[in-house]
Amino acid sequence: MKSVLRIVTLIGLFVSASMPVFASPAGVWELETRDTRFRLELCGDGTQLCGELVWLSDADYNEQYKPYLNAPMAYQIRQVSPSRWKGDMRLFGHKLAGTITQVNENQMTLTGCAFLVACKTYQMFRYTK
Repeated sequence: MKSVLRIVTLIGLFVSASMPVFASPAGVWELETRDTRFRLELCGDGTQLCGELVWLSDADYNEQYKPYLNAPMAYQIRQVSPSRWKGDMRLFGHKLAGTITQVNENQMTLTGCAFLVACKTYQMFRYTK
């Protein structure tokens, strides 16, 4: 039993050591459509992720989303592995079960599902002025 536990522990250490570690997810992230920006930051115990909608383009269809501007979209989403967070979010008024995965220092993937059947994936890129 002890040898099995040691093997599992060694595998866990190897896997976690081989996982890429990226720059902090803190910052402003823009959806691939370039019409929406979110500010993300580490919160809670320093491993959780919080965020809010901070900018909308002036496209006509964004008028309906203005009530969500500067409102939280993620609050203390728990980290499930390096560069990956999972939890409940509110995106444009819809409650989603979602996952945010940091692909590299400047790219994230946000996948959200409403009612476990309606799922959507967004690419987000770090916004720099």
